[in-house]
Amino acid sequence: MRTRHVLVPFGTRPEVIKLAPVVHALRAAGHRVTAVDTGQHQDAVMSGDIQRTLGLAPDLRLPKPGGLGGLVTAAAAVLADQAADLVLALGDTHTVPAYALAARGAGIPFAHLEAGLRSFNPRSLEEVNRRVAAATAHLHFAPTDRAAAFLRAEGVPVERIFVVGNPVIDTLRAKGVRPVPPADRTGVLVTAHRASNVDDPARLARLVDVVGRVAAIGPVRFPVHPRTRARLHEHGLAGRLAALPGVTREDPLPYDDLLTALAHARVVVTDSGGLQEEAAYLGVPVVVLRRSTPRWEGVEAGTAVLTGITSDDEADRAVAAAHHLSTPAELSRVAALPCPYGDGHTGARVAALLADPALDPLLTLDEPDHTDGTLPWELAL
Repeated sequence: MRTRHVLVPFGTRPEVIKLAPVVHALRAAGHRVTAVDTGQHQDAVMSGDIQRTLGLAPDLRLPKPGGLGGLVTAAAAVLADQAADLVLALGDTHTVPAYALAARGAGIPFAHLEAGLRSFNPRSLEEVNRRVAAATAHLHFAPTDRAAAFLRAEGVPVERIFVVGNPVIDTLRAKGVRPVPPADRTGVLVTAHRASNVDDPARLARLVDVVGRVAAIGPVRFPVHPRTRARLHEHGLAGRLAALPGVTREDPLPYDDLLTALAHARVVVTDSGGLQEEAAYLGVPVVVLRRSTPRWEGVEAGTAVLTGITSDDEADRAVAAAHHLSTPAELSRVAALPCPYGDGHTGARVAALLADPALDPLLTLDEPDHTDGTLPWELAL
């Protein structure tokens, strides 16, 4: 059994939610963990509160970074000081490429958790971050077989890919969150925060329209992300949203309250990635306010419908999808399907893999030697 010093950076609420069970499992297996809050989220509800709730107290808490460049500079300084054996990062925020690049510069192996997600959207910064992670990672911890297939198709060696599930399911199981019978659910949960939706005044106006129209399904709860709230005021739409009947606007909910709201909803309308996974675990159908998603398993199963809000026709499609998915027949169908994103044992799998000495050869950075005349492309043939 091998124990390692693993540096785990995180900067946003979703990263905390997903990494908390992994950090706990690593420590329980005897690994030394240095948890680093990179400072991306400064709001208490979006960061500090969830850290306390899930017991992920950072060993290092960094100030708010100055963009991606500031994150890379800070990451390099942290790695120079910590002498970690491995950097383990999750997902697709700017924390991921920052620590991946800093790790490569320091000669420290990098492992990517939630590896292989692909939206195939060339305008997505998250997609760029995922591909930087794929290009630099020694170990690729994929959540699903679909994600692993994407990595293999990109040329990642199969021996470096491990399907471990998504750790958000670990968190849901640890909390004892259970699905609510469809007959006991009511209304709609709405969330929206992506720049592509809320920074564009026309799309934001369509979002407000969609929120008002899905109220015909039942009461709407709309926890408003700080970014969305600012744009609503900036574009003069806050009053219009406030006037909608049957819609309750709220501050961002504590995580436990958000899960309760999700479990009791007939349908969730969102542009969030993580909510697609949590909804699948709870058997709640999802209208995804995007034209693509890195989480194709829900689309394949028909539990999630892609709509976008780039036009009035797409907004109409979003409303129609919400009505269809909230029918009794669809609610029963979706509730009966297994969750495709994991079984709640991701943290333990990662901890066990890192304890295996057989992984040591995969964690080296050997300089190639072609002085014998062999050419790199010949070795691949």
